[in-house]
Amino acid sequence: MKTRPNVIYILADDMGYGDISAFNERCPFRTPNLDAMCEHGMKFTDAHSSSAVCTPSRYSILTGRYNWRSRLKSYVVGGYSEPLIEKGRKTVANLFQEQGYHTAIIGKWHLGMDFTKTPEFWEKPDFDACTGVDYAGPIEASPVSYGFEYFYGISGSLDMPPYLYIENDHFTELPDHESASGGKKFWRKGPTGPNFHHEQVLDELTDKVLEKIDEYGKEPFFLYFPMPAPHTPILPGERFQGKSGTNEYGDFVLHCDDVVGRVVEKLKEAGIYENTILIYTSDNGCSPMADYEELREKGHNPSYVFRGTKADIYEGGHRIPLIVQWPETIRGKESCEKIVCLSDFMSTMAEILEVKLPDSCGEDSVSNLALWKDPEGDEVRRDIVHQSIDGSLSIRRGHYKLELCPGSGGWSEPVPGKEAKDAPRFQLYDLSVDIGERKNVIEEHLELAAELKDILKGYIENGRSTEGAPQSNNGQRIWETIRWMDEEEEGKIRIYNEL
Repeated sequence: MKTRPNVIYILADDMGYGDISAFNERCPFRTPNLDAMCEHGMKFTDAHSSSAVCTPSRYSILTGRYNWRSRLKSYVVGGYSEPLIEKGRKTVANLFQEQGYHTAIIGKWHLGMDFTKTPEFWEKPDFDACTGVDYAGPIEASPVSYGFEYFYGISGSLDMPPYLYIENDHFTELPDHESASGGKKFWRKGPTGPNFHHEQVLDELTDKVLEKIDEYGKEPFFLYFPMPAPHTPILPGERFQGKSGTNEYGDFVLHCDDVVGRVVEKLKEAGIYENTILIYTSDNGCSPMADYEELREKGHNPSYVFRGTKADIYEGGHRIPLIVQWPETIRGKESCEKIVCLSDFMSTMAEILEVKLPDSCGEDSVSNLALWKDPEGDEVRRDIVHQSIDGSLSIRRGHYKLELCPGSGGWSEPVPGKEAKDAPRFQLYDLSVDIGERKNVIEEHLELAAELKDILKGYIENGRSTEGAPQSNNGQRIWETIRWMDEEEEGKIRIYNEL
């Protein structure tokens, strides 16, 4: 390896594929800094998060493992939840740390921590504030327990209490009041620190990122920057308000674009631009909280041509923008149409660092480095598995996508339990002619559907989708939305209701 590149991974929160003008020819506003990344790097037009919601996608990015292999089979964790990443499991941060890199995370963790608790502790439902937390006590299983030498950020989403910054394994201050907000600025009522202001969080975190770049200088580093935006609360800075010509969400997207510009300028200023891999992507599709109807009236669709939104099994839930910039290796103005997954980050970095991963690591991660060098080369993935918020799975191989649920599995119509009584139990779409996933062709391709289902079953049972020794999944073997696994063993499975 000639030089050891720095790596900065910027993860947007709930940004849709169509929110970047370089990905959406009909976008009514320009995202100049993200477009510049595409101009100087490579954009991936068939990139996917492993899940259509926040927590599970983050788990996959850091572990190289499909999220449903963890104990969390559906939904997300909250700001007070227990740690999700298993003790002893290798993360991408561990990988870099073992190679002598500085490792830092600045931003939203949302993978659970273990706060100091009193006997009165009670984790309330719906991510509300919990009682019985000692905010002055140490925090166990924060990111510094998972390969990061430094952490500054928040435990969950910016609409989930507690509203306090954490540095490494302690809160930076004690809460002195409660705060809450509604509408697009929504956040739940919860304990808030005297110096914590929701409207300032994105810029304050960005400032910390820039400080770290200065601190590390020419020493190799991995910096993971999971932004809290443009997720609710939707709070564009004053200078971005009204700038998009759409609504507050569009303005917030422009604020995120500005963050990217600030990071790029700092890399140039520090003299490390050429040798830094800069990645920008999103954890899932855009949330309905952005107000799709209001945006549509202004000529904008965050989901572009794809069906659905955040939470859905449909493409709008998990097809996300992905841009990779690495001046030393990627020529620029490149576009890759091959299918890739955010879980691939682990194996891609391992190949760049010339490290062989053990069988118990990166079970669903495939290196994308060959595509970075030649986007027109062979496919690196045979297939990809997606998950919706209710735990439903789908598998895509080539241009066919089998969805093991009768509806969206999420928040779009038809929502779980509200599907038509005569709806097929499963859905099969040919994305080459039906990118909007409107014509279920399962009846015409029953053998293909059965084959894809069997492949998925094998991935679940083997604990991996890549070559290597079988591994064990965590948590329950079968959860509610994949009961078809056991039914098949009993000879009861029906792909199509009428058969």
